[in-house]
Amino acid sequence: MVLGRLLFALTALVLAALAGVLFAVVITANGTTWLHVIQIFLLSLCCLWLAWGFNTAVTGILFGRARRGPKRAAGTLPPPSPHKTAILVPVYNEDASAVMARVAAMIEGLRFMRRMDGFVFFVLSDSTKPECVADEKRTILKLAGELETGSILFYRNRVKNVNRKAGNIEDYVTNYGGAYEYMIALDADSLMRPETLVEMVARMDADPELALLQTQPLIIGRRTLFGRALQFSAALYSPVFSRGIAALQGREGPFWGHNTIIRTKAFADCCGMPKLSGKPPFGGLILSHDFVEAALLSRSGWKVRLDPDLEGSFEEAPANIIEYAKRDRRWCQGNLQHGRLLGAPNLRLWSKVSMVSGIMAYAASPIWLLFLIVSMLDPVLAPAPNYFPADSLFPVFPTPETGKALLLLLGIVLLLLLPKTLIAFRTAMSRRAARFGGGWAVLLGATCELILTSALAPIMMLFQSKAVAEILMARDSGWPATDREDEGLPLSAAFAASWWMVIAGAVLMAISYTYSWLLFLWVCPIAIPLFLAPFFISFTGDPALGEAAGRMSIFNTPFETEPEPVIRAATVWHERLSAEPARKDEGANVAVAQPA
Repeated sequence: MVLGRLLFALTALVLAALAGVLFAVVITANGTTWLHVIQIFLLSLCCLWLAWGFNTAVTGILFGRARRGPKRAAGTLPPPSPHKTAILVPVYNEDASAVMARVAAMIEGLRFMRRMDGFVFFVLSDSTKPECVADEKRTILKLAGELETGSILFYRNRVKNVNRKAGNIEDYVTNYGGAYEYMIALDADSLMRPETLVEMVARMDADPELALLQTQPLIIGRRTLFGRALQFSAALYSPVFSRGIAALQGREGPFWGHNTIIRTKAFADCCGMPKLSGKPPFGGLILSHDFVEAALLSRSGWKVRLDPDLEGSFEEAPANIIEYAKRDRRWCQGNLQHGRLLGAPNLRLWSKVSMVSGIMAYAASPIWLLFLIVSMLDPVLAPAPNYFPADSLFPVFPTPETGKALLLLLGIVLLLLLPKTLIAFRTAMSRRAARFGGGWAVLLGATCELILTSALAPIMMLFQSKAVAEILMARDSGWPATDREDEGLPLSAAFAASWWMVIAGAVLMAISYTYSWLLFLWVCPIAIPLFLAPFFISFTGDPALGEAAGRMSIFNTPFETEPEPVIRAATVWHERLSAEPARKDEGANVAVAQPA
């Protein structure tokens, strides 16, 4: 494990250093300026991040296929666990019918398997809107009446929303956790195959040192073009990247906050969340508490593991870029807070590496942006040499360095595209392709996903750069509720969120055209998506367009072509719970959570 991690890190550093050296040779051929030094530093950082992701994917492709749990014959279940497991469903101003439909589907599945005796569901409401609380009570009463869930389904609404989600889980652990050996932490949009729930408990039983077992949630239920692209990308690529993360991190694995089973006592002993000193955004509540909880468990000697072979773990995702950016803003603030925790005593090295990776996931965007700005300033402030002569469509570098420049460009393209290309072709030529609609459907979807993400990349870069800038200016994001509905996004709403990108794109095109129309052509792939950002945001958030893509076999996933029973059951329950209000006599079988 140590040698593997060392080789992984050294490879990423060597690739980044090689890119930096090649770039330095090219741009300093006719002399070095302070802008060149900045460019070299920024490009090296960006390439280090690209190389890190590249190595993760390659590790997943080459080394990450082993099953983590006990070997059993296909289709057989593990023996019943001697322990009770609580399944936690935190809710914060969500669509109650959708949440409880997923709970109902899991209950039905466990009952069908005759394993419901080992599980209890807790719906932990932190909702603050009276209409949301009323809807939660209505739907849970209706569900309790239809499924007779008096001893297996509990509900409570916290009057004081202290410490957000972390406080919600802490309240459960403090008041009820002692009665249950394990807790499976879900999100309001989580759905899990009943067999997976049973298997997770069995793996915890089999390893007394295992404190936290993380699954790889895949996205389901999206209809917009943006949501379906996320859904397809997660189904096709995420399992491979997760295998790379699992192989690399070993027993210091990640915790993503949901679709996870946790040993309750270990969590209670190790994972109390302190408030950081000072005011938000860098002080106060730790928003990305899951990374920290994983690090605290590892620090105490417990195993924290990601098992990508645990299939049947699902979640939803934002349906449009605006909702995605809103959620991303909170995650950005939480990840940047981790910079203050890197010096905490006795944290494992790879826990710190995971935190730095989380920081770089957001810092990379402003770094790229700064690199582009400096690269634009360089020819303006230092016009000689001119790499964009009037008689050439392509940049012309000093003759001895042209080969190095092309090699650098090829290297960056390979770091960006090779992992996804290998995964797509490997899937297209495997039996797994049939679940996506066939090999050609896989390649068509992968191509369209590449085009769409390339077009949206400048928009996402500015959203993330804006988020980082706001945090550096001490602006707190809070914890807004997520709107998960595929209702479409009007152009007016898209313009209100991105008008400043339109200005940025127009300014970029004007400046580059004034300097050189050939330079203008090179910046168009960045400037045009920014100038047209409201249109991109609006039409990618259109459910009709997403459904049209589905009819053309674009972005199809296995969970659409062959929906699992638990997914179909959740859909049916959503319709039933949304159809009519509960009768007064349906409350006879619902329990209100009390301290155990």
